[in-house]
Amino acid sequence: MGKPTSIKTSEAARDRLRVLAAERGMTITELVEELAARELTDTERQQRAFDAARELGVDYTEHIQQAGEDAWAKIRAHQGGATA
Repeated sequence: MGKPTSIKTSEAARDRLRVLAAERGMTITELVEELAARELTDTERQQRAFDAARELGVDYTEHIQQAGEDAWAKIRAHQGGATA
């Protein structure tokens, strides 16, 4: 672990993180580190999509990219996330 720091958040978010961490048997710090490591940046997500398309023999065009983004937006909407 690197140098300790603090993150400002609402009490509600802190309380939720506390519950999530406890359910997983870890500290809030460990949970936040796990979540940060698991989430991809836009650049990483784009590179993985490009690599997957190449493995499938598909040209990764803007049309393919948009279709993929639209599909993920619909998936998130059905999971209770952001609307499509």
